[in-house]
Amino acid sequence: MLILYVKTGCPYCAKVFRVGEELQLTFDQKNIADPEIAAELIEKGGKRQVPYLIDEEKDVAMYESDAIVDYLHQRFGMKM
Repeated sequence: MLILYVKTGCPYCAKVFRVGEELQLTFDQKNIADPEIAAELIEKGGKRQVPYLIDEEKDVAMYESDAIVDYLHQRFGMKM
């Protein structure tokens, strides 16, 4: 399962979503507008920064939209 922590209106999150759509991926989206989700993000990743991707199948977690996009292309599709 791919879990993506996001914030409404975040352009970096939108970038990851666009690539996810291109690769026909589904994310379990968690919006940090909910204080409980924000606390969960800090517990898992150590900071309140989005986007934050967790790939449970590969035990991978990362911040930074460019790194996430590169990872998604490497794992699920062709590199652009």
